[in-house]
Amino acid sequence: MIWKQWLLRMKKIGQIDPELEQKERLYLEVKKAQREWERAYCAMQAAVGQDEVDIAIYTLEAAERRYQVQLKAAKQANVTWVPFQFGSYSCPDSNLRD
Repeated sequence: MIWKQWLLRMKKIGQIDPELEQKERLYLEVKKAQREWERAYCAMQAAVGQDEVDIAIYTLEAAERRYQVQLKAAKQANVTWVPFQFGSYSCPDSNLRD
């Protein structure tokens, strides 16, 4: 929450690096895709009956593919995960910025 508030404040005063903003978007998309994959996996485990199993399989395969695509995009953009996880990018003086 603090990260989002800082980001909004920095956008208003025009001090956001567009590259950093893109990396944050990619990071958030990867995390979202990961959560979707985890939910699909749980649904697969709980599926009962042939129809539910079929739907769960398709959903899981789609979620897995989306996760792979997001990871590939983040990798190509050289997104570093640790700074986003621990908030180092939120400090303008950080030495961890790419």
